Amino acid sequence: MTGPQIAFLPDRRRLHLQHGPIDLIIDAEGLGRDAALRAAAARFDSVLEELVAELPLLRAPTGPRPEGEIARHMHAATLPFRPAFITPMAAVAGAVADSVLSAMTGAGALTRAYVNNGGDIALHLAPGESFTAAIAGGTPGRATIGADSPTRGIATSGRHGRSHSLGIADSVTVLAATAAQADAAATMIANAVDLPGNPKITRTPARDLSPDSDLGDRLVTVDLAPLIGAEIDTALAGGLALAETCRARGLIHAALLTLSGQTRTLGAPDLIASKEPTHA
Repeated sequence: MTGPQIAFLPDRRRLHLQHGPIDLIIDAEGLGRDAALRAAAARFDSVLEELVAELPLLRAPTGPRPEGEIARHMHAATLPFRPAFITPMAAVAGAVADSVLSAMTGAGALTRAYVNNGGDIALHLAPGESFTAAIAGGTPGRATIGADSPTRGIATSGRHGRSHSLGIADSVTVLAATAAQADAAATMIANAVDLPGNPKITRTPARDLSPDSDLGDRLVTVDLAPLIGAEIDTALAGGLALAETCRARGLIHAALLTLSGQTRTLGAPDLIASKEPTHA
């Protein structure tokens, strides 16, 4: 495997960092911008090696607390969902985004910054700043986060995402305090959008699709025949119930669930349309 690849995108503003399966787009504003981008590149250099060093533990649903900084962040974000099945890998994308953002904000004064790891986003917002992100499948289709909001992480999961899903949601987008927390919650809520035993759902063991999957022999969704209204309602209700529990426990701030053209929103004030341009 080649080492980290780091280069500016054609707009000469956003920085692209890629190493193996990790693919980040980052940007920053403020007097410390240049120092922040250098810090991001330096932090990114060792990210994949850190994760690989503890990969067996990170793929296990139980076990001791890992040692690496990102790995500990993954473990902490997924721990509140146990004893339900979840591994630290459910928060890997968000935790990587959080770690790189932390390196950026520690390097210089920034008014606004983000790290977008394949759609899972970690944010920094100084007072008076805001950030607008695209939201998959939703109306208005974007979320605007203000500096006065507690949200600093956005993540999306579902059966059309980069990872396999136990559920049937087209997408579940979650807003939370960190990207790792949003990532873990989005995974679990997407799994809860389901119709167990319904013959319209085609599933296969995750290991058959990805031999090293942390899901092992658990059945993941690979196809879905058209659903009727009652089936959509039932499946979304399951996910919404878990989302409401997560918000009551302080794990998330808002969520948007989509399935077969239908949506359910929790925490609507945090998912408001804005005339600002979409940043991610």
